[in-house]
Amino acid sequence: MLNIVLHEPEMPANTGNIGRTCVATGSVLHLIEPLGFRINDKTVKRAGLDYWDKLDVRTYVNYEDFLAKNPGAKIYMATTKSKQTYTDVEYEDGCYIMFGKESAGIPEEILLENKETCIRIPMLSDIRSLNLANSVAIVTYEALRQLNFEHFQLEGQLHHYEW
Repeated sequence: MLNIVLHEPEMPANTGNIGRTCVATGSVLHLIEPLGFRINDKTVKRAGLDYWDKLDVRTYVNYEDFLAKNPGAKIYMATTKSKQTYTDVEYEDGCYIMFGKESAGIPEEILLENKETCIRIPMLSDIRSLNLANSVAIVTYEALRQLNFEHFQLEGQLHHYEW
């Protein structure tokens, strides 16, 4: 199981999409306030489709509250500032992968305290960043790949044809 952490997310549609990814991957979604929307916002639920009720979502008043309620958590922090890419690390079952808010990312003071676990997704130099929901999906599936997709259905289900 993985833990996906969103630090002060601002856009409800991104959080809804990320929630759907968490349900599909059996990941827990951790939301650190303040949020840029209400958790019951219809945009969040629309993006999460009919999966939102299956989501294990936990909220925290702030980053310190998150740390206090998850002592000893191994946290990888996604940022465009890291020299280490998301494929350079070895993810552990139960680890946490944190992503920052859409407009500013994870605060730099948090990143500086955790330089050794900061990761980035490579991209062309003239692009500021990827969409948050896409970034979460990219890193989550790399972590799951490294964990050999344990407990996942690995064969497709066809309805009418045999491959």
